[in-house]
Amino acid sequence: MPLDPFFAERLRVHRRYMFDQALGSVRARLAALWPFGRASVVPAASEPAKKTASPATPARPHASPHARARARHRRAALAWDRSELRTVGTPGPEVRTTEHEVAVPGHPSVRVRIYHPPVVGDAPVPGVLAFFGGAFRIGGIDYPTTDAAYRRRCVDAHVAIAAVGYALAPEHRYPVQVEQAYAALDWLFASAGEVGIDGDRIGLLGVSAGGNIAAALTLVNRDRAQHPVRLQVLEVPVVDLTGRHLDLRATRALRIPRFLAMRELRSVARTYLPRPEDAREPYASPLRAASHEGLPRAVILTAEYDPLRGDGDAYGAALRAAGVDASVVRYQGVTHDTPIFTGVLPAARRWHDDVVTALRRLHD
Repeated sequence: MPLDPFFAERLRVHRRYMFDQALGSVRARLAALWPFGRASVVPAASEPAKKTASPATPARPHASPHARARARHRRAALAWDRSELRTVGTPGPEVRTTEHEVAVPGHPSVRVRIYHPPVVGDAPVPGVLAFFGGAFRIGGIDYPTTDAAYRRRCVDAHVAIAAVGYALAPEHRYPVQVEQAYAALDWLFASAGEVGIDGDRIGLLGVSAGGNIAAALTLVNRDRAQHPVRLQVLEVPVVDLTGRHLDLRATRALRIPRFLAMRELRSVARTYLPRPEDAREPYASPLRAASHEGLPRAVILTAEYDPLRGDGDAYGAALRAAGVDASVVRYQGVTHDTPIFTGVLPAARRWHDDVVTALRRLHD
């Protein structure tokens, strides 16, 4: 199906961004190899040595150029997200929220925000542990479109959404995020009654990189505590960081060169993983697990013009081969970030409705 006209200008901007990123990387490498830069200048032997700071007056720390660039990128991403909600998204309704801090043995603690649906009386409701997207390195539960989506899904599906504010890479790399996810799940089951959640009706929800974490969590839970997770809903998930299942026909259809698409995936994996070989571990790439038996039923949503559609297809097939109740739905004519555009795109509104329908299965 042809790409929806809504995406025409966005695609042009995205192509330019990807080319600019690649060109910037090439320039940086050439600059590093250039032998006549300032870094290669050696002081003459007669030049007096520079005075070093004494221990009593330590030098003022400065962020590295990479850290400053990441900070700028994240500020820009947050500003973009705020604009997207205002111009093409749908604001979320007012709901009661509670904030919690969960300890993670051996790793930084993790923040969990629970969105509570309106209820009559004190009967517990189903709960969903949710993981945001952002290539492991941007995004968060405070991003406006993410917050709005959780609010709308909480109300429309009548479930409590426990949104996990996992740590971002590269400051924190795998397996920190997976361990934080497991600690949050453990805490949710232990605290379900206290926060108004039915511990017998808990599911998982993850978008893109968050889909990776949610899928990994089903494996960790099966291998450790075996909490009775009832459902996993994975939206445009990346489940194999080796890139083996990328479907590059999607990027060719958008006239994005193969090398740019592969560069983007390698950049994501390099940011998240301490070592390239970690991509073969099942908790990093859930599709590569030796077995998918005993995992919760799954609903997987993919987009026609998204190379990650291959990941979603392959993961659904692996789950079904292991006897798991799993379905995969591909939305035609749309791209990876479709769920954001509920204010202007019919397919995005249908996407929301389908996620809500899947989450309502927790009421069964």
